[in-house]
Amino acid sequence: MGSLQEGFSCPYDASFWSSRQRPLAATRFRMPRVTPLLHRRTPAHLSPVTSFLIIFGAAIDILGRVLVVIAAVLAVVALIDWLVRTRRLNPFNPLARFFRRVVDPAIAPVERRVVRAGGMPHAAPWWTLVAVVLGGIVLLAALRFIHTQILIASTLAEAGPRGILILFVRWTFAILQIAIFARVVSSWLRVSPYAWWVRWSFTLTEPILKPLRAVIPPLGMIDITPIIAYFALSLLEPLVLGAIGRA
Repeated sequence: MGSLQEGFSCPYDASFWSSRQRPLAATRFRMPRVTPLLHRRTPAHLSPVTSFLIIFGAAIDILGRVLVVIAAVLAVVALIDWLVRTRRLNPFNPLARFFRRVVDPAIAPVERRVVRAGGMPHAAPWWTLVAVVLGGIVLLAALRFIHTQILIASTLAEAGPRGILILFVRWTFAILQIAIFARVVSSWLRVSPYAWWVRWSFTLTEPILKPLRAVIPPLGMIDITPIIAYFALSLLEPLVLGAIGRA
């Protein structure tokens, strides 16, 4: 062990380091070279479409948070109004009188629809909450859909005529699928097909569904041709886009 220790220079020995030291001036210190991996765009270099999409996306996020807060507040309002309507709160309570004077007239249209559908008037606050939540979800979904379509349009427009053709095909299939969905929802809600806000869906989808009805019988009282047409469009769209890409 002694010979082994004599032949081994301990790196912690001062003489070991003093014999290997170099003057500080002769030592070169090289700073690591920093090269940017990506040239980040500053807002000044963004295109108008990109700037709009960034602002639009941020606005959608803010709107989503606002709608969540509104839904939470309306849930509390619906609960208190339901307690007032079911006499679980003293009807002579100042809060109860305030709700009868302010809140009940605001939800009177919903109450009339609920009563016509065979429901109870005290359920109107909850149906109002459901309508507001569903309306908020539909609004956010529509805004995100528009945001995505603008992004796709700006990307495909840079590809020339073929990109514009692909965009036209995508929008055509998307509009037809939205029309079928709107038509199905309106039938569930028993909305007249002549109502102004669903008439367009019947106009666009009837040329597709009418030939299908002549071939596909209904299942009892349910017309399944809108479902078949929706999935048929989903299968046909990639085929058409693939044919355009190979052309």
